[in-house]
Amino acid sequence: MDVTHEINLLVQEIQRLGSKNADGQTSVKFEVLCKDDRCANIFEALVGTLKAARKRKVISFEGELLLLGVHDKVDIILLQE
Repeated sequence: MDVTHEINLLVQEIQRLGSKNADGQTSVKFEVLCKDDRCANIFEALVGTLKAARKRKVISFEGELLLLGVHDKVDIILLQE
């Protein structure tokens, strides 16, 4: 899979699993994304896809690297629907 395709899939999964925040943007907790069975089957390297999507300004999240357990409650915010 190419990066653009994986980012498009990521956007779909954030929309499926997330909810609107106070600013009207869709957001999802890192833990929810990581522990979802469908996401686990789609993404070989979820953290790499998240970093690529952030670099392209499709999503935002705090921190440089997200680790399951440590960053479970970090919001991943969709910037482009």
